[in-house]
Amino acid sequence: MSNFVIELRNRTRMANTRLCSINEVPAGSVAEIFVAGIPYAVCNVDGKIFCLDGTCPHAGGPIGQGTLEGTRLTCPWHAWEFDCQTGLNDYDQDVNLSTYAVSVEQGEIFVDIP
Repeated sequence: MSNFVIELRNRTRMANTRLCSINEVPAGSVAEIFVAGIPYAVCNVDGKIFCLDGTCPHAGGPIGQGTLEGTRLTCPWHAWEFDCQTGLNDYDQDVNLSTYAVSVEQGEIFVDIP
């Protein structure tokens, strides 16, 4: 599994924002991507793309630098686990990461950030 850090600067439009190329997030990997200085975790599960908050709610760890096994995203700091499809924590459903709608168009990943 590979991890990638990609930073986007000078983004003013948050709806349908281009994150990166699909090639930059190979199947089975998670990428940490910054939009306007805010981290997001982008996961590729067998070609299906998911985008979540990039900061773990437990202790502020960089969840986009974690590991991905199936749909389970694990924070690198204290091993808190989340389902990348729903953002729900595996042990406490009241603790979660926000998820964002994504689309892939012509090999590029876009996200709608409210």
